[in-house]
Amino acid sequence: MNDTIIGLLGYITWTLMLLLWIAIYRTLLVTNKQKAPNAFKADGSDSPAFGQRLTRAQGNCVESFAFIGGLMLLALVTHSTAITNGLALVLLAARLGQSITHLLSTSVLAVQIRFVFFLGQIAICIYWVVLFAFKFIGV
Repeated sequence: MNDTIIGLLGYITWTLMLLLWIAIYRTLLVTNKQKAPNAFKADGSDSPAFGQRLTRAQGNCVESFAFIGGLMLLALVTHSTAITNGLALVLLAARLGQSITHLLSTSVLAVQIRFVFFLGQIAICIYWVVLFAFKFIGV
């Protein structure tokens, strides 16, 4: 198994774990009679602070999958993992760092740290796009 497969599997697993965590969190709110089962907004805006952060952390993973997962899948289907293998695990670590920071706090410092993790992911993806462009388009 190469780093791109591990990175992609890790990303998908993390997204699913956050989704499961949301389900458990909401189930506890319903069980403790703090919310009705049909009273949750999809964006989590009506949840307590941690529920909002959890929902947004999971949403961020889903939103970013289009380009992160897309590039890793492109590498796999075109047998171009040499492009993504070197940074796939770094990108996964940055995604985990962004999500965990989001879950822990919304302080100014935490938001800045989260943004650095996000920028790292964007920079890696842009780098990969350039490498794919050179390989397939000859740019």
